[in-house]
Amino acid sequence: MKFSKEKIKHFIKDFIIMLLVMTVVANVMSIYRSQSLNNTPLNIKEFRLIDNTTYHIDTTKPLLIHFWATWCPTCKLEASNINFLSKYYQVITIAVKSGSDYEIKKYLDKHGYRFKVVNDKNGSLSRRFKIAGFPTTFIYDSRQKLRFAEVGYTSTLGLWIRLLWSSLGPKSS
Repeated sequence: MKFSKEKIKHFIKDFIIMLLVMTVVANVMSIYRSQSLNNTPLNIKEFRLIDNTTYHIDTTKPLLIHFWATWCPTCKLEASNINFLSKYYQVITIAVKSGSDYEIKKYLDKHGYRFKVVNDKNGSLSRRFKIAGFPTTFIYDSRQKLRFAEVGYTSTLGLWIRLLWSSLGPKSS
């Protein structure tokens, strides 16, 4: 089958338009879903991680809190983004109803993830934050004020830009 240059140009144009429409729709859906999330300032100072250590939030830096689950297909797609960002930013992830600490550690080791994880075995943290879908990501500035809330997949670049933007605001005293 032979394709002319015109057919190829038409296909590429249609593909780009479809990609742009999907991006707009995904962002509109994320904004709509995020309206019901808990948008009060963060009043948590520390988290108990699955390795039984306590992580104290650094109030001089922005914080990304990421709710996910081992059984969530979209979470699996986004996990490498979160893993990458956790090397450069303050990131806490909350594994919701994903099994025991041991099972979550096994999952992380299998995929080579090194981000900090809190086990929300019974979903109490997800209820506190009013999580309705996974993954859900909150980005707080250094004053623990919510800057961004995303429901669904977000690219590494999208999260990085939001974290960078959150770090540009006034610092806590």
